[in-house]
Amino acid sequence: MTLYHGSNQLFDTVDLSKSKDRRDFGRGFYMTTIREQAVRWAQTIFDRYGGSGRYLYVFKFLISDSLRYKIFEDMDLEWLEMVQLNRIKGGTQHNYDIIKGPVANDRTTRTISLYIEGVYTAEVALQQLKLFKANDQVSIHTPRALSGLSLKECLSL
Repeated sequence: MTLYHGSNQLFDTVDLSKSKDRRDFGRGFYMTTIREQAVRWAQTIFDRYGGSGRYLYVFKFLISDSLRYKIFEDMDLEWLEMVQLNRIKGGTQHNYDIIKGPVANDRTTRTISLYIEGVYTAEVALQQLKLFKANDQVSIHTPRALSGLSLKECLSL
């Protein structure tokens, strides 16, 4: 599987200890199967935080049968509760090595926030989220899963 990561920093190896907290699927290294999305991520992160530049990393990932993984096909109740738990508690609130599913992005943030705050019920939040076409994200959470990831190239944008 080819995966893309957009960044504002150059790096040679993925370091899970540098992962940001309170992300959709918990602390981890996040990528996507959509090249254009990773390019947008690199630009957005650079615009918000500065950095050494805008970079697109291209990885190959081999999924081992020994990995614990979860795939969310849609923004459903299980996905919504996973996002809520990881954003509220932080850390990694699951036992998966890798997760693939829809990304809660700038277009869905308001709905997710209103659900987390208790303003929206799960039913109302899911109805609102159906209005958005979600891109995907793939997150790696363990060193065991990182062993299947290899960097193919890093492009300066």
